[in-house]
Amino acid sequence: MKLSGDRPSKKIFLLYRCLFFCLILLAFVLVAGIIYGILIKSPSSRHEQIEVLQKIGEGQTFTGIGQIRVPTADPQPGMVILMVSFIYYPEDKAFSEELVLRLGDFRTIIESYISSCSVSELQKLGDEGLKSELLRRLNSILRLGQIETLYFSDFMIIG
Repeated sequence: MKLSGDRPSKKIFLLYRCLFFCLILLAFVLVAGIIYGILIKSPSSRHEQIEVLQKIGEGQTFTGIGQIRVPTADPQPGMVILMVSFIYYPEDKAFSEELVLRLGDFRTIIESYISSCSVSELQKLGDEGLKSELLRRLNSILRLGQIETLYFSDFMIIG
């Protein structure tokens, strides 16, 4: 029978030594991994990481507005057919969501502006004038970002 003042058995000391050895080994592996990651890692892998980050920064074309057909304000209305697109950055989640939520507003703005113009006014404005006016109007309703440039993949004035 053991008394409370007896020393712990040799088995417990052996267990403590094994646990201590495992702890030291784990610390060594952790420190070696950190040193490898910081000092020994090849520069080519860092270069690859930079290339990946640059690719992430590239924009994509937003074509969600789709093709629009709008009659003009003439007494004998003409027809404008246009497909609007622009560059956006999908990694900006908040702005991407705002663009999707504003699709109906974008179509309404484009349709109301074009339908208020005559064929001759639209021809006078030309592509660039129409793009700048629509860009100004579309950006006026956006809160989380701005569209930099509009592109027309289809643009016809019939009438």
